[in-house]
Amino acid sequence: MSDFNFSPSILHQHLTNNMEHKLAYKGGDVQQWQESFRPKLKELLGDMPKETEKCPLNVRSLWKRDHELGTIEKVVFTSEPFCDVPAFLCLPKNAEPPYTTFVCLQGHSTGMHNSIGLDFETNTQKIEVAGDRDFALKCMENGIAALCIEQRSFGERGENLLKNGSEHMCHDAVCHALKLGRTLNGERVWDVGRGIDYLAERNDINMEKIGLMGNSGGGTITIYASAIMDRIAFAMPSSAFCTYQDSIMNIEHCADNYIPGLLQYAEIGDVMGLHAPKPVVIVAGLEDNIFPIHGVKKAFSKLKKIYRAAGAEDNCCLVIGNGGHRFYANEAWDAMLKLIK
Repeated sequence: MSDFNFSPSILHQHLTNNMEHKLAYKGGDVQQWQESFRPKLKELLGDMPKETEKCPLNVRSLWKRDHELGTIEKVVFTSEPFCDVPAFLCLPKNAEPPYTTFVCLQGHSTGMHNSIGLDFETNTQKIEVAGDRDFALKCMENGIAALCIEQRSFGERGENLLKNGSEHMCHDAVCHALKLGRTLNGERVWDVGRGIDYLAERNDINMEKIGLMGNSGGGTITIYASAIMDRIAFAMPSSAFCTYQDSIMNIEHCADNYIPGLLQYAEIGDVMGLHAPKPVVIVAGLEDNIFPIHGVKKAFSKLKKIYRAAGAEDNCCLVIGNGGHRFYANEAWDAMLKLIK
């Protein structure tokens, strides 16, 4: 029996290790390469509405409260018909408008309430947030506004329609999106874009200084959204940037990490390279067991090559925290603030 290969993973590993990556950066003019690869990435992310098909945002304010660092307002906006998005808009008191602003994305967790360090049910009680995931509070401390979006299938938008025993609330939405010619990642990227549309409708946001950050599943969407959206000026993905070969194709992951066909065209360093020459800070944990550091460094080497070719090597930074799968606020913000300034 030992002469037979019954495991599908053996074939998949062989194919992964020998992929051509048809649209990967192989040298030359970076902008020309980006113009050839970006449309394909958009296509692979799925069949989302065109810019001309956007529905009204229909923004509703649920509450607004003073905070020791500024103000926090909970809003809901409509991303597409039958799809509303809750979010926290956090404005710092130690800065003046128009604000530099980061869109903040939590990963697989109890949701966006972690970004403001308050409880899930009432958003009134302070909680301890593990792994520096209180993103909005750190933004406000640094004089930066934050829009904390609840991603599809996380937190208040979590669901498990099929009751199939999956521990991951994203599972059903992933499968349904694929059947519809979409991807859950593509839908989440769309929500980020609509969140930026909301910021653009206000009169207190500096639209030239919009950043995007997130950890794990939030870091994943940070990578894809920053790759295809011109309006994102700064990117700070955490615990998500690692070669596909060494991570999601080699270690068990949630289904929302997979985009059909992408590996035929590029690796993750190429995807993040679509953000060049704009500033990016990659955040990783030395002991992250699902995004191993050797794969992070391999991917970053490719990304650095693209930034170097774009004449922006100093705009590309890797910070490594001495721990596991989490955000590292001090190291990350030290690096990002230098690039912003």
